[in-house]
This record gives sequence, C-alpha cells and structure tokens, in this order.
Amino acid sequence: MIPVFDGHNDFLLRLLRDPENRETIWLKGEGKGHLDLPRMKAGGFAGGFFAVYIPSPTAHDAPDYEAIMDAPPYDLPLPDLIGAEAAQPVAAAMIGHLMWMERTGTLAICRSVAEIRAAMAAGKIAAILHFEGAEPIGEDLDALHLWHAAGLRSLGPVWSRPTVFGHGVPFRFPGHPDTGPGLTEAGKRLVRECNGLGVMIDLSHLNEAGFNDVAAISDAPLVATHSNAHAITPSTRNLTDRQLAMIAESDGMVGLNFATVFLREDGRKSPFDGWDPVLRHMDHLIGALGEDRVGLGSDFDGATLPADIGDVAGLPRLVGALRVHGYDEPLLRKLAHENWLALLSRTWGG
Repeated sequence: MIPVFDGHNDFLLRLLRDPENRETIWLKGEGKGHLDLPRMKAGGFAGGFFAVYIPSPTAHDAPDYEAIMDAPPYDLPLPDLIGAEAAQPVAAAMIGHLMWMERTGTLAICRSVAEIRAAMAAGKIAAILHFEGAEPIGEDLDALHLWHAAGLRSLGPVWSRPTVFGHGVPFRFPGHPDTGPGLTEAGKRLVRECNGLGVMIDLSHLNEAGFNDVAAISDAPLVATHSNAHAITPSTRNLTDRQLAMIAESDGMVGLNFATVFLREDGRKSPFDGWDPVLRHMDHLIGALGEDRVGLGSDFDGATLPADIGDVAGLPRLVGALRVHGYDEPLLRKLAHENWLALLSRTWGG
C-alpha cells in the first residue's frame, strides 16, 4: 500500500464541535465523517495538512445550501468577515486539539520535511498545521508570529468569505474565479512576511485577482492545496489553464480536491459512482503541470466525496483506479506523497 500525504482536511472542525468525545472520534473512530486513526491506518494515510477553519455563524433562516448546490446553476452569498478577536479563541481551541492528538503519541506536528519523514517512518500521522483563512491574524501581523511559534507552516489568506487580507471566490456554478478585487495592502504584507518565515501560501479559495497578487509578490512556489481544473468543471473554486500555467512556471503544485461539486462536469454535489470525473481532472492537471507538480488534496471531513472513495479507507481504491488507468508505480508514488514532500522542500528549504 502506497503511503498518502494529503493536501487538506477539516478533521479539527469535528473535534471543535464535539470536544468531549475527541478520544473516541480520533483514537477509536465513531463511524462518522471521513477520518479517524483506525481508518487512516487502513487507508495508508501517512499525513497531511490539518486545517484550522473558523466557522461562520449560521442564521436560523439559512437556506438549504446542500439542496441548492445539487441543482445548478447556483450563486451562494458569502458570509460576513470575521475579525481576529473573534477568530483567535477558536483557532487556539483547534490547535489545542491537534496538540492533544500529538500527546497521544499517534501524530506529530511537523515543521520540516525531515520531521515529516521521521513521523512517517515511526508510523505516526505527520501533520502540518494550516490556516484555511487568516482570520486569526490581525492586520499588524503580530499573531502570525505567535501561530508560527505554535507550529503554523501553511496558510490561505482567505476561505471564500473576505478577510482583512483579501477576497475569496463565492460558491458559484457555473462561474469564473475572476470575481472581485485582489489582496489588500495588509494581504500583501502577509505574503511577504510568510515568505520570510517560510510559511507556505495556499491559493485555494483566493479569487483570480488575489492569485495574481500572490504570484507577483511571492518568492515561493505557487500552491493550491485542494483545487481542480476549471476547464472540466467551471466552478469559481477551480483553476483556469492560465493559473495552472503560472503554477507550473513557479515550480509549484496542485492537490486534487475530492469534492464532488468540484469534480462533476454538471457542478452538482451528489455523490457519483465510478472514476471518470476524478481521472479527467487528474489527467488535465498532469497535462498542465507535469507529473512532478500534482498530488492529492482530499478535503476529507469538509466535502461530499465520490461514492467509490467514501472516506479515507477508500484511498487504496483511488490508487488502484489510477493504476488501472495507466499510471505506473513511480508516478503513483509521486502523486501519493513524493510530490508534496518535494514541494515542501522547495518552499520551506531543506
């Protein structure tokens, strides 16, 4: 079984919502969601980016977004900006859960590629602390240094709603990522400061103008941890061929998102049987980026997945489908984990 290092998961959000049961959820598994330690072991999940995401308040009269996203076209309104004072306690709680997971001896929070390799060799889950949206950081950037000291090594300036740093793409189908203004002046300073600290910048969820700003400012490879090909599924969240060319030119990388809504050509959220949408996106990404710049970015515990993947235990089925599709063993190892580790070496150094 080929080990998998994954570009994105939202497992910490499950612990945030049910902290009293975290031991069962993590160590034993409760039969819910996509991730837990037993299923990770069964699926060959060796590690990945563990996201800190600040949930938006849910209005009592909110529409049924699940139904709306299963009946395109749709254009969902974005939640309001969340300030740092409100976000920081939530981020601290989620990082606390990740540190608890480390204290169980089953996971290691990794700050270098050497630490990732050591954790994998020891049979521990290798975790990168990632912010999906920089809400826990204020415009003065002081908190960036605090979180970096706690282990933060990757962040996206936005999850789709706006932040003080920039603007994300709305959940719209069909749509184009050119949806509004780019980074704010604080956002540009954030990118430069992250470059200096060696914190990876994630372009997933940024709109096209923000993407362009990062590309103009950053001296690091361009990375989208969990995004797909706009040429196949014209969602605002997917990357155009122009964006893919810019990522390739920077020697960056894209992690294939398993979310059905970004895989299906019709933009629907319902699960599907078979592998054709997955294979079409993977072929397109490899064609645009090359075999050394594509990996997996599952969105486990944050999305509806294809039926044949199901959860993390389905990773061997995905690898098997890629093998049957004609991908040889060296390429499968690149896609599963080697490309992510090489990208992090280029980004972090070492």
